[in-house]
Amino acid sequence: MPTSDNANHETSQSAMVRHRRPIKRHRRLQLVFFIFCVFFVSASGIFFYRFFRLYQQAHQTATDVYSSAHISKARNTQQLLKDGKPVSILLMGTDTGALGRNFKGRTDTLIVLVLNPQDQKMTMVSLPRDALVAVYGFENSYPSKLNSAYDYGGSGAAVKTVQKYLNIPIDFYATINMGGLENLVNAVNGVSITPTLTFSYGGYSFKKNVSQHLNGKQALAYVRMRHSDPLGDYGRQIRQRQVLTAISHKGSNLKSLMSPTFFKEIGNELRTDLTFNDLELLAFKYRHASRNLVSDHAQGTQDEINGVSFEAVSETEKQRVTNELRKALELQAAETGSTLKHTDQIDTTPENN
Repeated sequence: MPTSDNANHETSQSAMVRHRRPIKRHRRLQLVFFIFCVFFVSASGIFFYRFFRLYQQAHQTATDVYSSAHISKARNTQQLLKDGKPVSILLMGTDTGALGRNFKGRTDTLIVLVLNPQDQKMTMVSLPRDALVAVYGFENSYPSKLNSAYDYGGSGAAVKTVQKYLNIPIDFYATINMGGLENLVNAVNGVSITPTLTFSYGGYSFKKNVSQHLNGKQALAYVRMRHSDPLGDYGRQIRQRQVLTAISHKGSNLKSLMSPTFFKEIGNELRTDLTFNDLELLAFKYRHASRNLVSDHAQGTQDEINGVSFEAVSETEKQRVTNELRKALELQAAETGSTLKHTDQIDTTPENN
């Protein structure tokens, strides 16, 4: 039978055993917490490092692609962006990339893009590349085709010509090297498209209304086919808008942004007068503008002057397009622009004035 002293000693030892277990558990919890903290700090460090690198890459790319149009703007574009007002961008696709002549030549793709953040709407209107125009600053070369404006006087002449032609302000421009479209599509890991018709071109086949995920070569073939399309160049415009819209959606995806080739290809294939600050404002204030897409085109009829074929867009059709774009820009209704008259006066009166 244990003595009182032995009993007390055993009781004390038992108490020590009972106390040791929580201490061990506490230490294990401390160790787990420490490991978690190390992991969290490491993961956060990697995330912020990658985010910082991403920011640096974006800033450098914006610097690389910036190219002034060397014209006076019709509106105060900086204030428009700060206020989140609708803005217009003239998208042009040069036809020279595959030939190695970067950003020279004619623009086979001309799209007026309007971003309206309040209505969460993006309006895309294609203009006929062969539309009969007098190129701004080169009126003596009349008659000319709209796609020759860029070839004559660069982005500035193209912007001024479209402004004059439709009586709408063009706030910015962006020129895409269509020959490099293949690389852009690959940089965003391909795009998903639902073809508008069934056809084969360049060794690739497309089936109407059946969604396909296209790589760069397939996407380039999809937008280049023209002669087998019953709508001709207008059908090609529809397919071009499809692919460009898909690229813009994929390009805003974080996975695409993290791709090491994404910014490199953007820098190679794009020129614009949007600054890095402009792009930041677009990213934050206009990010929902593409939720609702309105896609349209100006319809012309084939005509001929001195043996040269053109697309003649009637005044009625021009007025319809002007009305659509001015409404998207929240501007007062106004007469469409002039094909011939040389003018810098573009009506920019807001709707509520």
